Amino acid sequence: MQTARAERPAPATLTVVEVADRLGISRSTAYELAAADRLPVPVIRLGRRVVVARAALDRLLAVGVGARDDRA
Repeated sequence: MQTARAERPAPATLTVVEVADRLGISRSTAYELAAADRLPVPVIRLGRRVVVARAALDRLLAVGVGARDDRA
């Protein structure tokens, strides 16, 4: 008899590679944008590790990438 495993909640952060995949851009482009602080979501730097809050990316994808264009 198998016991039911509790599902682990999704991590609160995503790697730059995961963000690139969800945005449909290349990994190298995502790293370049993150380094220049030009990703359309805030970047979190933890030492050498660079991540993005999952909730921020989910909000962006819910409203669309062009909605955050505040450079006008």
